Amino acid sequence: MSEPDQLDLEDGPEGTEAPKSVDDLSGLRMVEALLFASSEPLSLEELTLRLPEGTDVVGLLEELQRLYAPRGVNVIRVAGKWCFRTAEDLSFLMHRNVEEQRKLSRAALETLAIIAYHQPVTRAEIEEIRGVSTSKGTLDVLLETTWIRMRGRRRTPGRPVTYGTTEHFLVHFGLENVKDLPGLEELKGAGLLDSAIPASFMVPTPNDDTALAEDEDPLEDGTLFDDETDETAQT
Repeated sequence: MSEPDQLDLEDGPEGTEAPKSVDDLSGLRMVEALLFASSEPLSLEELTLRLPEGTDVVGLLEELQRLYAPRGVNVIRVAGKWCFRTAEDLSFLMHRNVEEQRKLSRAALETLAIIAYHQPVTRAEIEEIRGVSTSKGTLDVLLETTWIRMRGRRRTPGRPVTYGTTEHFLVHFGLENVKDLPGLEELKGAGLLDSAIPASFMVPTPNDDTALAEDEDPLEDGTLFDDETDETAQT
């Protein structure tokens, strides 16, 4: 070391320059440790509270993200929070494990997609879009995954429950926000849509705003499941 406040380090992976300042190195190690030890992604606010006052948390996260970019795990941002994730090109190594943990039926996957793109949406609206009835069991399965939630009640006769996605949905699918879901051209390119679909066909712009919409009322404790039974009976 040529000076007390400088640390000579080897270059990072693939020739990237490692941080030179002792303070920078210390900060990087702290952020790295927090992200590694946390079972859930951490927000900028959570990291700031745990680090010494005056720490440039954003700068450290960006530097850590750069240093890990060529490695087997990356530092990424999902749902507005930061975490370590397996590099995308190595995701096939985890594919079997994910399938065993979250094996959903086609009906559940279709329902999840409709909720993600059309939220807030009711069960009747889901059925109208799918063209077939949707059992309450399908919604129960999705609720158990914690990928969807009951948002509120539609201001229509019967006051049906509305559904939307959760932060766990974004984290599981590696999305920073729901607007990162694929659009029409991406869905076509992935072979998920027929190339002969009508020209008027549109993929809605997803919106998972936590605030209730103008036609939604808050859920009422103690009456939810009775009303859900009534809704089922009506359909």
